[in-house]
Amino acid sequence: MPSLFSPFNLKRITLRNRIAASPMCQYQAQDGFLNEWHKTHYTMLARGGVGLLVVEATAVSPEGRITPGDAGLWSDAQVEGFASVAQSIKSNGAVPGIQLGHAGRKAGCTPPWEGGAPLAKTDPQAWQPVAPSALSYMPESPHLPIAMTLTDIQRTQQNFADAARRAYEAGFEWLELHFAHGFLGQSFLSQHSNRRTDHYGGSLENRARFLVETVTAVRNVWPNDLPLTIRLGVTEFDNGTEHSFSEALQVLRWFKSLGVDLVDVGLALSTPDEQVPWGPNFMVPYAERVRAETGLAVGTSWMITRAKDADAFIRDEQVDVVFFARTLLANPHWPFQAARDMGIEQSEVVLPTPYAFWLQNWTC
Repeated sequence: MPSLFSPFNLKRITLRNRIAASPMCQYQAQDGFLNEWHKTHYTMLARGGVGLLVVEATAVSPEGRITPGDAGLWSDAQVEGFASVAQSIKSNGAVPGIQLGHAGRKAGCTPPWEGGAPLAKTDPQAWQPVAPSALSYMPESPHLPIAMTLTDIQRTQQNFADAARRAYEAGFEWLELHFAHGFLGQSFLSQHSNRRTDHYGGSLENRARFLVETVTAVRNVWPNDLPLTIRLGVTEFDNGTEHSFSEALQVLRWFKSLGVDLVDVGLALSTPDEQVPWGPNFMVPYAERVRAETGLAVGTSWMITRAKDADAFIRDEQVDVVFFARTLLANPHWPFQAARDMGIEQSEVVLPTPYAFWLQNWTC
């Protein structure tokens, strides 16, 4: 029976355990380029013992950034910095993954610690976001996106494919496409944000078309023997929660037929008034249903903090991988502590030799 510390195989990749570092935006890049902050940050997380480390949301185009400080892979010149990070992750025993995304109508904002509000139009770094429809995320906000033309859609899909190619060239072995959190992919899927009347709006098949075509474009360039995964907001916590979840299940079945290997079960966050039922482990039941009803491997995160809970979710086959975010920021060596709390022999837990020696042989 699998456990939190058992290996996980997907395509030709083997994770040393089921603990994944969730993509966590740092907002420290300059024009999309990574720097020493990122290399130090990701080396630390990989050295801590996770099985999978997914690098933060990386924009496929400049206008797809959440903030000016977002990482980006829209240029070949950016590959070198990502290659250094991927190599550091791999040399410390974790599988290097990356999340590619486009923020859509949520683009062009300040970092969250500065309020996360749209950049002032007078700010020299400001730009106008794009979206399926010219609808602001916040009601009556002047931060109005431009409705994408068919040419814009095709160019953005090519941007995803080009960024995926660059990610592979940089040495990443696990790819996640970000179709959650009210960003571009999710906003095409949501009836709250997609009011188009062409073949990218209306029916579920039409609203999912951008996502399906983007996955197809990426599948054509991403190696078949490496995991291709999706983060999807599987439900909008509003009056139509079950309806949006049923639609997401159908979209995931389409993704599976295209060669998607795993879904990172996330939130839609399509509107600011979604009534999310925040609480420990609250997305696990949705992940379990996705796994049972689509046959896809699944992972999820969202307020999973206790090692015994995470282990039970793996043992009960509710999820295949558990993603951790703030837990790992607070303690990059949380996997080691989790093993100790669960009574697992220290020899079974991956730690750098100098760390393992001192932790096992000294009490000071």
